[in-house]
Amino acid sequence: MNELSVGALNILSLAVSLVMLIIGLIVWFFVNRASNRTHEQIELLEEMLDQQKRQTALLRRLCEANEPDVVKEEPETSKEAVEEDDFIRLVAER
Repeated sequence: MNELSVGALNILSLAVSLVMLIIGLIVWFFVNRASNRTHEQIELLEEMLDQQKRQTALLRRLCEANEPDVVKEEPETSKEAVEEDDFIRLVAER
């Protein structure tokens, strides 16, 4: 009778080991799958970032090319401007 229970214990131990191995393989499969998907998503995000940087650089170049030349206007020192200033000084404030 002792031999029967030792054999049953060995079979039970083998069955538990087999079940644990199957569970471990299933867990490994899903973790590996999630890791691969995450890696692909990271690659896509890095590619999008690179494209956005190129677009930003292109937009900056376009904006700089279309930017009008800024010409500083010199203040008017003509006789009419001086007369207008004098007239404003003569008007009394209320």
